[in-house]
Amino acid sequence: MDRRKTLNPNFFFVLLIILFSCFSSNAQSTCDSYRFSNNNVFANCSSLPALGSFLHWTYDEATGTTSIAFRRPGTSPSSWIAWGLNPSGQQMLGTQAIVAFTGSNGQFQAYTSPVTSYNTQLPRGDLSFRVSRVSGSMSGDEAIIFATLELPGNMVQTNQVWQVGPVSGGVPQIHPTSGENGRSVSRINFRSGQAVSGGGGQAVSDREKKRNRHGVLSAVSWGILMPMGAIMARYVKVFADPAWFYLHIACQFSAYVVGIAGWATGIKLGNDSPGTSYSAHRNIGITLLVFATLQVFAMLLRPKPDNKYRMYWNIYHHAVGYSTIILSIVNVFKGLDILDPEDKWRWSYIGILILFGAIVLILEPLTWFIVLRRRHRTSHRDVAPSSSADKRSVANGTGGSRQVV
Repeated sequence: MDRRKTLNPNFFFVLLIILFSCFSSNAQSTCDSYRFSNNNVFANCSSLPALGSFLHWTYDEATGTTSIAFRRPGTSPSSWIAWGLNPSGQQMLGTQAIVAFTGSNGQFQAYTSPVTSYNTQLPRGDLSFRVSRVSGSMSGDEAIIFATLELPGNMVQTNQVWQVGPVSGGVPQIHPTSGENGRSVSRINFRSGQAVSGGGGQAVSDREKKRNRHGVLSAVSWGILMPMGAIMARYVKVFADPAWFYLHIACQFSAYVVGIAGWATGIKLGNDSPGTSYSAHRNIGITLLVFATLQVFAMLLRPKPDNKYRMYWNIYHHAVGYSTIILSIVNVFKGLDILDPEDKWRWSYIGILILFGAIVLILEPLTWFIVLRRRHRTSHRDVAPSSSADKRSVANGTGGSRQVV
């Protein structure tokens, strides 16, 4: 009797649907998932650390232009908003700003304004770099500034400043200088998609967060849980049967669920960046998902141990499983090359692989020793005399059979 037949595969599929739904809902960011009414799409988005604001942008390396959308929910009709760049420092003075507010005619207007003094009321003027397609929109309490910037090379990574202030008589007034108004500065790198807070700490953009999330999910699923499940099946089996089977299924199924979540974030990243393609990493990822899905369905078609096709199923299962593990490790390193994180993360994963390798080196000979010893004992039991009469026959050299003359 197969002691594993009590495992109901339908349970895992129900759990898969539940967990995948959770991952899918959590993967959506309040910043990156925003949809503009004019159907504009931006490659990057950063939740700014003050004044409840967001910056969306797309940087074009070939032309050196940056399309931006500065967005601030919670803006009243009697307030102005502004966003700009200041290569000279992290303050409003010297900022090359774009300002927007609702004028006395009731129209929401946007214009450029170089900030040359704290006492001025944000007058119109040309900026130190070329700006085009300046516009603004006000929907409900959400104000948005759109513009295309032609940035010189030294401003691709620079200081950004944003502000909110009152409007009186159709004219912007001086904004508060305390609270969040005093913290509304940060560094931004349009090329890499990263923003750095004014205090020097890292404030990663939503796209960068999604890239990191994809990397972590993929590394944990394909690069850690999948090999761990194989180790459970190969080495724990000789020590704990049938517990090894449930541990193996738990690891592999968890790897599959987490891997689907990582795959989904990877697809979203690709859709958000149609001009960026990592074909090798993507193709290996698709292959991994196909292999893992085949393994899940193969579990439902697993013949019983005494079935004549069980040997062929085992060959298929092991071949696809070990191929998946090898491709997983390769793709994790390809992903690390793309993300280019700090060296400690690469070395951490290398350390995990070294640990797995040490486990294999120790348990492989030990497993063979235990298996061979058990076979030896079994063969001895099969040939050993089962009764005293058999023993006497063996002693007489007759083997318990009748002599033929």
